[in-house]
Amino acid sequence: MSTRRESNEILDRMNRAEKAELLHQLLSELGDSFPGIESRPGVAGGAACVVRTRIPVWLLEQARRLGTSEADILKAYPTLRAEDLTNAWAYVRTHREEIERQIAENESDEPQ
Repeated sequence: MSTRRESNEILDRMNRAEKAELLHQLLSELGDSFPGIESRPGVAGGAACVVRTRIPVWLLEQARRLGTSEADILKAYPTLRAEDLTNAWAYVRTHREEIERQIAENESDEPQ
């Protein structure tokens, strides 16, 4: 049996909490690498963005917090794919303080 198939069978038997713990462990082992997310100087102030775009992760998270559905986010940003949102949410989970700070900075810049 292949390792991939064996892994899928194990995952099928795991509950959500066990899967979340496994994901956390895998992300720790992989380091700070997030496929589909990149930070580049001079693009969106160096904030983490979805690759191929200038859409910052904090902006997507802010929209989600305001109640915007994933379907509506994808409609608003037609260059995004569902996979991009999955990558963004994973980035948010492990960079909570950074995202909170960027949202707060953006809100303080808005005209009253």
